[in-house]
Amino acid sequence: MEKQTRSTRQRKIILEELRSVSSHPTADELYVRAKSRLPNISLGTVYRNLDLLVQKGEVVCLETAGLQRRFDGDTTPHYHVRCRKCGKVQDLPGEFRLPDIPSAPLNDFTVTGVRVEFEGICSSCAGPLA
Repeated sequence: MEKQTRSTRQRKIILEELRSVSSHPTADELYVRAKSRLPNISLGTVYRNLDLLVQKGEVVCLETAGLQRRFDGDTTPHYHVRCRKCGKVQDLPGEFRLPDIPSAPLNDFTVTGVRVEFEGICSSCAGPLA
């Protein structure tokens, strides 16, 4: 029983830390934040809890091939923009209308969702304009 309570507390704190920032942190960054509140937490515990929170739909995992996964505590539909140089991710303001997800199968796939991520260069990486 104590282990389940500890796991629930750890998961709650990880979720609180994620929802307290808008930077879309990596698991390593969340580990540092959670460790300040739970000194005995392990990085593996953070990864396991993040995976569980993603499965439960309480957290969004932002994955791009070759880059570290980042996490978003805001599960409302919205888009992201990622810097191609430093990897910083931000919520994209405004509303964009994308085509509806087809209900009929595409080739041999049944479409269950769509993920769009915009990319660019953030102002820090772009530097001053000449």
